[in-house]
Amino acid sequence: MLIQMGRLKRFRSGTELSMEDRLIELAELFKVFGDSTRIKLLYTLLDGEKNVGELATLLSMNQSAISHQLRILKTSDLVKVRRDGKSMYYSLSDDHVESIIKLGMDHICEED
Repeated sequence: MLIQMGRLKRFRSGTELSMEDRLIELAELFKVFGDSTRIKLLYTLLDGEKNVGELATLLSMNQSAISHQLRILKTSDLVKVRRDGKSMYYSLSDDHVESIIKLGMDHICEED
């Protein structure tokens, strides 16, 4: 599932995606959002870039589990990484990711 995210873009680079292909890609994107650990990571990164150690401390998780989920988020183009010496810093890849998280939170917090 996670390797497929973005696969259509890579295999069809330079060509227009059909609506069917776009919908499949959208479904793959939402699958990535279907994991609560990944949502916690994305929500935490709303405050700005952090390294694995900081994320592990903030989320009370081990660094291995954090790294695994970050790799999935990076493969899905939801986070980007910046190297500073030996440290890797993760942040949201763009404003669209922030908007998706915030809109989702607004949706679940709205009163009927």
